Amino acid sequence: MAGKYFDEWTIGDIIKHDLRRTVTDTDNIMMTTLTHNPQPLHLDKEYAESTEFGQIVVNGIFTFGLMVGISVGDTTLGTLIANLGYDKVVMPNPVFIGDTLRAETEIREMRVSKSRPNAGIVTFTHRMYNQRDELVCQCLRTALLKKREA
Repeated sequence: MAGKYFDEWTIGDIIKHDLRRTVTDTDNIMMTTLTHNPQPLHLDKEYAESTEFGQIVVNGIFTFGLMVGISVGDTTLGTLIANLGYDKVVMPNPVFIGDTLRAETEIREMRVSKSRPNAGIVTFTHRMYNQRDELVCQCLRTALLKKREA
């Protein structure tokens, strides 16, 4: 598996994920309608053009999900026991149709699990940037990871 075990991480490690994605209108429409989000900023071109953004803004749930999803292959694929939480999610800049997004992950905290001797808890900071290197999403993800077997 591509993911790393708890013992293989070091606080301060930074992973620049190779996978990138250009956001399409279909991505935005599917996420917005699948989640029953009627926000016209995501669905109504004429309305969106009348806002300060001047165009449709991509649903933030898509941006957040894509950021975490892109990170999985390099971080927790096959080594995850459970995601324990997502905290401090921020979206300081909008994402628009046609933006190309990239992600990076930093290891912020680590500790051995008190209840599971075969596991450890890692806190990741995930960051998503657009093609202009503007931060468009960031969060902390806390995960329970397997330790490498002896």
